Amino acid sequence: MEARDMSVMDHVGELRRRIMIVVVFFLIALIAGFFLATPLITYLQNAPTAQDLSMHAFKMTDSIRVFMTFAFASALIIIFPVILYQLWAFIRPGLHENEQKATLAYIPIAFILFLTGIAFSYFILFPFIIHFMSDLAERLDIIEHYGINEYFSFLFQITLPFGLLFQLPVVVMFLTRLGLITPAFLSSVRKLAYFLLLVIAGFITPPELLSHLMVTLPLLFLYEFSIWVSRITYRKVLRAQRLMEEEEKNQHKK
Repeated sequence: MEARDMSVMDHVGELRRRIMIVVVFFLIALIAGFFLATPLITYLQNAPTAQDLSMHAFKMTDSIRVFMTFAFASALIIIFPVILYQLWAFIRPGLHENEQKATLAYIPIAFILFLTGIAFSYFILFPFIIHFMSDLAERLDIIEHYGINEYFSFLFQITLPFGLLFQLPVVVMFLTRLGLITPAFLSSVRKLAYFLLLVIAGFITPPELLSHLMVTLPLLFLYEFSIWVSRITYRKVLRAQRLMEEEEKNQHKK
């Protein structure tokens, strides 16, 4: 059904159907998350970043909270492509046929970028922050005893937002494809975008300059990369429009 033929209630019903599909897949993935949680927690506890840290449970519920957090996070990561596909399927009626095929190809790219963002934050950013904080504690003669819930909460605070922020190039590519933004617009709001990225980095990292810069610089690079992606996509859109106009002119001549 085309978007112009759908009523408001049709859109609401379609949205509800897509959400229900996501919920069903999430529940199935959550079962897998229950099996993955324990080995993941054990692996991360023995990783070089955490093996020298003394972790404790300061509340009776810390163990189950950590376990459930990993189960839910694992399920969300597993169904992330499903979420992207259902989002695409919801807006598909409003797209032209060539736009449908082009935007569908963004889903694997988005998932790869999501995993890349998590990997970057875990293997590069997170160890730097932990080592910096540990060195500071050692200089101040502070004995480190961390709650396991606080440690993994901080880990998720760093890694998951980066996975989402790494979607920026795909979002820009998608919006450019739809004609909602242009490279010129992205360049004109660069200062505002930089400021917003600085604020976002401040929420992700602890109040410390080096960690803030470690987060901010990749985000600024992502924005500039997104502008470059937008330029390439915009040229393709203009080229496709010119070809369509030429075809229409040829048909009128015939």
